[in-house]
Amino acid sequence: MQRLIITENPELLKIKVEGVQIESPSAYINSKEYARQKSIKVINLCKSYQYQSEGYYISLLAEARGHKSLPVTSTLMDFKLPNLAREDAQDFDQLIQDELEDLKTETKLEFNIYFGSSSDQTLTKVSQLLFNLYQMPILKAIFIKKDKWLLQSLKPVNPKDLSESEKEELINALTLFLKGKKIVRKNYQRKKYDLAILVNPDDPNPPSDPKALQKFVKAADKVGFSTEFITRADYGKLTQFDALFIRETTNVNHHTFRFARRAEYEGLAVIDDPNSILKCTNKVYLNELLAANNIPTPKSVIIQKNNHDSLNMEFPYVLKQPDGAFSKGVKKVKDKEEQSSLLKEYFQQTDLMIAQEFMPTTFDWRVGILGGEAIYVCKYYMAKNHWQIIDWKSTNKDRLGDSETIPVHMAPKNLITTSLKATKLIGNGLYGVDVKEVDGKFYIVEVNDNPSIESGIEDEVDKMDLYIRIMNHLMKIVQSN
Repeated sequence: MQRLIITENPELLKIKVEGVQIESPSAYINSKEYARQKSIKVINLCKSYQYQSEGYYISLLAEARGHKSLPVTSTLMDFKLPNLAREDAQDFDQLIQDELEDLKTETKLEFNIYFGSSSDQTLTKVSQLLFNLYQMPILKAIFIKKDKWLLQSLKPVNPKDLSESEKEELINALTLFLKGKKIVRKNYQRKKYDLAILVNPDDPNPPSDPKALQKFVKAADKVGFSTEFITRADYGKLTQFDALFIRETTNVNHHTFRFARRAEYEGLAVIDDPNSILKCTNKVYLNELLAANNIPTPKSVIIQKNNHDSLNMEFPYVLKQPDGAFSKGVKKVKDKEEQSSLLKEYFQQTDLMIAQEFMPTTFDWRVGILGGEAIYVCKYYMAKNHWQIIDWKSTNKDRLGDSETIPVHMAPKNLITTSLKATKLIGNGLYGVDVKEVDGKFYIVEVNDNPSIESGIEDEVDKMDLYIRIMNHLMKIVQSN
């Protein structure tokens, strides 16, 4: 991807990085060649981003031309809402407190952020966090300390307002940002393409265990990727990669969705893509989608917050939070007293829920689907003395039921056919389809994005070939982009 820096005074910006061109706003606006090209990254360093200013139109034109712009116009508009940054910062309050607690500044802290960097190394993590949230070339952050540190304001800074020393800091930070890719260890040959695997080291129930993650790295290397594990703090680094593989539990109101959406915007190959996350993580949507397309499911009813008195489900039945993960938001309701208690609890968080027929089985089928093809088939058996495959209340080793993986060609044909019909409604990514079998008939319980792939379970049949197949799928997307 060609990279353009747009600034009013190109001759003053002494940047020498391979593949980077510095142009004036007029040159970019009037160039028919740039207008025709698609694979361009535009870094907008104009002196003003005000609405309908030249800088504003650079970002707007870049997006209209299909170019990748930093900043994007939606980010420029975000700064019209002064409370937005403060509200977003509250989501990362613990990180901010941890990083700033040792500072000697008593009541106020003011500093500039250049492409996620700060001249003060003690502010590195906070600077990266704010840049990740608001992708602006230059930001000025002001924190005040009361009972704790609070973000008072976050504003974009015009390059023309920088002092000479600050301009030097900007150039250094921009140079590092443009060079991008992380320095790798000696005696290691970097591959042509770069893969980021998003993980959460603190997640007690990640979709892939450490051994499986290392198998993904090995498979990625085999198909031609250099791989780096990233976390939620690395949002600003996404543009350094060609592909993103999310191995962290996803949700729409979550940084995983922000990562997926940003990766897709930047032209990366991405699993899970934002459309799949949006569709799979909400059980209300998924229930309607399957019903509208005549996909067999357990009998299900949507319950409204203000109209649930008429609910008439045979006990026991299953109550589902719309965005619960790993069955944590799924409860079996045995009587009206429990129903009343659970509805009261759940309706504090959502206006709609799903009530679903309870289908007792000794195991659930799980069919892994990638690119419209089944890649593994598992039986997840129920936990000991429990109705789910995981007993979340138990602290014993047997809280998780046994599993059995079988070759895809040995699985019931209707199981595979029904699972493929369901995932076709979602997309062409990686999915795990949960299926109940009753009297030889198959019922779709859920379609999951970000399915579990753990060493010794889902890979029991195909071993390393399973990981290579997934990495090959990502590579094909990269090469077709």
